Amino acid sequence: MNGNPSIYLKTLKKVFPAFTDRELHQLFSSGRIRHHPKNTRLTTEGAYETTFYILLKGEVRVTKKFDENKERILKQLSDGDFFGEMAIIHDAPRAATITALTDVEVLEIEREAFVKLLHTNSQLTLAIVREVSRRLRENDEIAIADLRKKTEELSEAYRRLSQQEAARSQFLTTIAHELRTPLMAANGFLQIIRSGNLQGEALQQAVDTVTRNLWEITALINDILFLQEMELILPEFQPTDLSRIILEAIETYRPAAQKQGVELQVNLPAGAVEIRGDAKSLSRALAAILDNAIKFSPNGGKVEISLLPLDDWAEIEVRDNGVGIPPEALPHIFDRFFHVDEVNGHLFRGAGLGLSIARQVVEQHGGEITVQSEVGKGSVFRLRLKRS
Repeated sequence: MNGNPSIYLKTLKKVFPAFTDRELHQLFSSGRIRHHPKNTRLTTEGAYETTFYILLKGEVRVTKKFDENKERILKQLSDGDFFGEMAIIHDAPRAATITALTDVEVLEIEREAFVKLLHTNSQLTLAIVREVSRRLRENDEIAIADLRKKTEELSEAYRRLSQQEAARSQFLTTIAHELRTPLMAANGFLQIIRSGNLQGEALQQAVDTVTRNLWEITALINDILFLQEMELILPEFQPTDLSRIILEAIETYRPAAQKQGVELQVNLPAGAVEIRGDAKSLSRALAAILDNAIKFSPNGGKVEISLLPLDDWAEIEVRDNGVGIPPEALPHIFDRFFHVDEVNGHLFRGAGLGLSIARQVVEQHGGEITVQSEVGKGSVFRLRLKRS
């Protein structure tokens, strides 16, 4: 080791604030301090490398090649950032190239040393995997935002000539990233579980994390397959009782609502309200609206589902008093792959397929779907369907 260890340990404390002094010393002792001059390439996209880096001093630039191998800047990192985590939790090539913008000092830890450290300290193992998973999610969100922006630019420039091709490209890009995040997180925790170093509560937390991420993958794949099925196979419409569909949806989402502190209230007419439709796809559409209402009520509250017979039409109204939808997002809320990331400090994830599915189902039934919303006061979705 060279340099002043106390200064380096302060920086490491910024990176991993939950670590004890002993754990920080273990981490520090597992690697070596290296000094690299400006313009040094620390990692190379596509290369199989096995070093984990913690940036102690200086700045680096993260770049990635996209269409036609054009290199684009994703972000800059500075003191307290780390990179190279894929070499720790997954045997995969570097996802980006990282170049020193200034003279830099880094703590470099080789794979064998890091794995040995993880095997000797289960709490440190969990802390590292949590940090790595969080960084993976942040990196994917940056990449998704960058690719979405590029896709929008391409769509605007070539809308009349290549609209269908642009949508296909956007689909593959978005889905790939939405799948990669939970896959990488689940894989990281599974490798730690297989090592046999976790016991008791720590083991249960790891298993719960894997289960949650696998559920996200399953739900996303089901949405993709449902969209594909809708586009290829027209459903056969049969007499369908909307009251029954609403009651089934309520029971399905009641546990999720209770966990969120949301009260579900249903208002149904005395008699049956039938339309000619496909019960499976209508249930999926209502589920997407109900799931959205619960998700966007992070502070609890009430979600009210009402069925209103209107002469030749039936209207399903889903009303919540959650965070609402920003005005600039309202025109795009039913677009495929569009989703609201943040409202009033609340962060939301998703691939932007649920509301798109709802609109496609309703329009396939000859109906219409609308939304009214105000930030801080909630949203009202209305599904109008022609009665039998």
